Amino acid sequence: MTTKHTTTSSITKRATNLNPVEMIARRRENRRPDTDEELHQWISGYVDGQIPDYQMSAWLMAVCFHPLTPRETATLTQCYAQSGVTVSWPQPRPRLVDKHSSGGVGDKISLVLAPLVATCDLVGQVWVPMMAGRGLGHTGGTIDKLESLVGYRPALSVEEFQKTVQDVGCSIVCATKHICPADQRLYALRDVTATVKSLPLQTASIMSKKIAENPDSIVLDVKYGNGAFQPTCLDAQKLAESMVSVGEANGLKPTTAFLTNMD
Repeated sequence: MTTKHTTTSSITKRATNLNPVEMIARRRENRRPDTDEELHQWISGYVDGQIPDYQMSAWLMAVCFHPLTPRETATLTQCYAQSGVTVSWPQPRPRLVDKHSSGGVGDKISLVLAPLVATCDLVGQVWVPMMAGRGLGHTGGTIDKLESLVGYRPALSVEEFQKTVQDVGCSIVCATKHICPADQRLYALRDVTATVKSLPLQTASIMSKKIAENPDSIVLDVKYGNGAFQPTCLDAQKLAESMVSVGEANGLKPTTAFLTNMD
């Protein structure tokens, strides 16, 4: 039986009456939270090329000093996810599960876990669609590790991603111009502007990819210690709580988090 693979686009054309300088200044001075519409215009304007890197960089740094509220963080996550398509999966189908790490030195769990879950005694019962990241800050990324394998191609089209998951049970890919393009660009920008260690920005980056790949549930491996971005267990707990809240608010139930020591 042939299954037709489809995608759902959530890209919305929005007005471009946002003043970038005012957006940056308001965050820098912590005057008030940004509205949902302002955040949507801000991210869509950046993806469309109307807002340059230097203005986005200034805003990212302002966020580091004056973090987003939980509501703003949830909205920013949705903006990232809606900048591209949300993957649709055929029905009926196995349960879709995913795992994501917040990042740490020497973290290679995803490389083993995805095929292990897909090929043990759960064959035909579980699929593992996984969008991973590149190196960020002092850590190496899952995608960079996979690209060291001759012939591995992580930048798949949506249709290739769907077909690989259906055929072999799992696939590990990166954000592309079709899936989470906002995160693809902002991920690289954060890496070179010293804005990696921001809880709201980490939450939006990680969870937008999960929302876009559209699994049923997700397990989060939140690292802390010398090898991670969060230095203490308390910092990791705060990030975990933020990601669980955003995940479950977007239908990823359950979203479960574990705290892992990387000292």
